[in-house]
Amino acid sequence: MANTFFIELQKIGIYGGTFDPVHHAHLILARAALERFALERIVFVPTRLSPHKNASVAAPEVRLDMLRAAIEGEAQFEVDDCELQRESPSYTVDTVEKLRQKYSGAHLFLLIGDDNLAGLPSWRGFEDLRHMVTFIVLQRAFTPVAHEYLSVDRRIDISATEIRNRIASGRSIQYLVPRSVEQIIRTRGLYREVAK
Repeated sequence: MANTFFIELQKIGIYGGTFDPVHHAHLILARAALERFALERIVFVPTRLSPHKNASVAAPEVRLDMLRAAIEGEAQFEVDDCELQRESPSYTVDTVEKLRQKYSGAHLFLLIGDDNLAGLPSWRGFEDLRHMVTFIVLQRAFTPVAHEYLSVDRRIDISATEIRNRIASGRSIQYLVPRSVEQIIRTRGLYREVAK
């Protein structure tokens, strides 16, 4: 009787976003997805310019620095700057294809906010994308959005917009972002004139 060996595919989560700035909700939800679905790592991918959002406030290189600072020492989190190396806008299907090559043979999971679900079918290359990844939906909306995908059913009411507004109005952002991220924001004088 022949021996049969089962090779379990590496399970990798991809978490894209502007991260302007990265905050504790991003990190907590990434950790929750990692643990719930037994992922081996989460790859954070900061966008240069999302086709679905307005331009970011902080420069791409600064957002990359904040993201790296936020996950420093976390063995299962990493950052990939592939979207910052490409021309704008950033299309998820292109990023996933790039990461498929990097993590050949891995089972890829794409973390998206439930606020993106309505527009998901209109994303460039959606039909290809849905065969390339398993979606994991992160709860962001106040009212849960019905869908057919895997999900992390935990809502954390922290937003980058709130953080930028607090800085612009001189209020504290302690406990909303990692200390290392707050230090970069203070040192570089980010978001002081932002109130949107």
